[in-house]
Amino acid sequence: MRLHAYIPSETPGQDAAEAAAVAVHAERLGYHGVWLPDHPMPYYEYRDFYGGVWEPMVMLANIAALTTRIRLGTGVLVAAMRNPVIVAKQAATIDRLSHGRLDLGVGVGIVPREFANLGADFHTRGARTDEFITLFRHLFDHGRGPFEGTFHPLGDEAVFAPKPAQDQVPIWIGGRTEAAWKRAARTGDGWLCAMTGADDFARNVVRMRELTDRTVLAGSRIQFTAAEASLERAVAEVETWKAAGADDLIVWFGAPDGYAERMTMFAEALAKVQGS
Repeated sequence: MRLHAYIPSETPGQDAAEAAAVAVHAERLGYHGVWLPDHPMPYYEYRDFYGGVWEPMVMLANIAALTTRIRLGTGVLVAAMRNPVIVAKQAATIDRLSHGRLDLGVGVGIVPREFANLGADFHTRGARTDEFITLFRHLFDHGRGPFEGTFHPLGDEAVFAPKPAQDQVPIWIGGRTEAAWKRAARTGDGWLCAMTGADDFARNVVRMRELTDRTVLAGSRIQFTAAEASLERAVAEVETWKAAGADDLIVWFGAPDGYAERMTMFAEALAKVQGS
């Protein structure tokens, strides 16, 4: 099982350099990847949490310049809020800057008012996300039009360059619903689940893989906060998710204060489990 860190990127007023430094420290500790959330304009009730999210593609470009090995992920980008060609250009640029280290996590989104704030249609978000993925793969494969899309068609003259360093940037489908893991089975390179228990995760991984003959990775995002911080608890979490069939485990370590210490503890826990 590969271990990843969820970069603290939610608190208004947080220093961007401090968030990036967490990624650098994660690389030193041997983490496989770092991931960033996405909420461009949440509504007022969530201002103290989602109101401080850094723009993930910009932040990942910065982290790419500060690191050499660790993978860089969006966990997850709300695809249907955005122009997919612009996101494809951003993704290809980051992938080139990082020499092929980008993992693009995408989700459909769940907050109608956030869509409204951005002038995006909430009700077609599923279909838009499916087309987003298809268009991405088309651009990265062919580098040009035509593309017969419902929402973003491209003409014969459309040219997309440069392509990413990877032949295809891996696309992770985020979400804990049946629709999410079915979408992963159809079109994803991985399924990324959050806010669910290990038992439900294990059952849905089995059901997802019954629907496809492709290799689709399965990952979960969990939290490990100051109140939970002990090596014994971290070891138990690692063992639980490994047994549930997680290929990748992304951990959010709570408030920025003490973040690096808890991140170090979890890396030690994984090493202990894998070395036993």
